Amino acid sequence: MKLNSLHALFVNELRDLYSAENQLLKALPRMAKAAKSPDLKKAFTDHLEETKGQVKRLEQIFETLEMNPKGKKCKAMEGLVEEGKELMEEEDASPDVLDAGLIAAAQRVEHYEIAGYGTVRTFAALLGHDDIAATLQETLDEEGACNEKLTELSEKINVEAEEPAEA
Repeated sequence: MKLNSLHALFVNELRDLYSAENQLLKALPRMAKAAKSPDLKKAFTDHLEETKGQVKRLEQIFETLEMNPKGKKCKAMEGLVEEGKELMEEEDASPDVLDAGLIAAAQRVEHYEIAGYGTVRTFAALLGHDDIAATLQETLDEEGACNEKLTELSEKINVEAEEPAEA
């Protein structure tokens, strides 16, 4: 697809988000398994369910646009997921430090998604797709709430990670 119009860019960005969300569907269970904190595990599993709904919303948007959601790989999410995977493979990380790192990785993902959804929501509104803009705002609100939850968890977990591990 040539990027010769705002609509083409809009569809391109939606496809990028669709790829990103599908990559996240695979990463969140691994993150939940790696987390020590029960609250962090729950946050990841809750967001997994939310992400499934976000993918469905994107599929509905593509149905409305009569377009295919596939065709683009989100390289940014691929990199963010890979960084999280590398963190989880650290053999000498203490559990509290690993949890703090998982939160940091998850917040980078959330910030990326917030930027992406904010952009496509604005494009949708400019293009007169008010229903699509409202749907995208719903997802944007969920991503913002997830980021706030991660911030709350970090305030507790980061303190625990700061304390030296017992020898």
